[in-house]
Amino acid sequence: MNLGRISVIAMNVFKEVIRDRILLIIGFYILILAAAIGLLPEISASTENKIFLDFGLAAANVLGLVVAVFIGTGLVHKEIEKRTILVLMAKPIARSEFIIGKYSGLLAVLAVLMAAMTGIYLGFLQFDKIDHSTTSILIAAFFQFLQLSLIAAVAISLGVFTSSLLATALTFFVYLTGNITQDLLQFARLGQNPGIHRLTQALYLILPDLSRLDLKNDAIYGLEALPNSMTLVGHTVYGLVYSLMLLAIAIFIFSQREF
Repeated sequence: MNLGRISVIAMNVFKEVIRDRILLIIGFYILILAAAIGLLPEISASTENKIFLDFGLAAANVLGLVVAVFIGTGLVHKEIEKRTILVLMAKPIARSEFIIGKYSGLLAVLAVLMAAMTGIYLGFLQFDKIDHSTTSILIAAFFQFLQLSLIAAVAISLGVFTSSLLATALTFFVYLTGNITQDLLQFARLGQNPGIHRLTQALYLILPDLSRLDLKNDAIYGLEALPNSMTLVGHTVYGLVYSLMLLAIAIFIFSQREF
């Protein structure tokens, strides 16, 4: 595996996405935060600070999700659909290097996007003198990045062998279901239907438990509301291992395809 070839592929992805989309998304994030901070005092009864804290983190998560899903599902499938993959595979590039390079480029994009939006969010909080814990928000932003990295791995894995439209729909399904698998499991235990119980157990075992990486609702209450250090380390390892496993699956499927 050649790190130089991987870095070239990653840089090409980074330059293409940053140039075409990310600056617009960051600009849109600034606009919606500015609109929210101006409108919330008019529609809320002395709870605008709490609502803005929630809104800022949630908006960043949604915008990051849009990038991870729509860019991730098309990174490999676009090359296959346009047949440019034939040119790339004719070069001395291993298929694993191709997948890792694409994924690394998308991770770099997500890292820049999340860092920029977090900085902008903290700037708005400072400007409006909203009481907050910077450390807890930074921790929540890091785990948002981990969650988006995992979703990006899902998107690329699905994009390797399905159409962009189907891969997008399935990735959103994984995201939505992965955030409520624990709730589904608890709900099934309350019922008497063994079939539903087995289905929810299967979903819990197969799909990533994304709720482990969602700390935005806790972060707004400060460090004391976050899980302890060992739990945070465990959640970090979980996110990294799951992402690497998905990446390995994507490489395996891609290596078996004929072009």
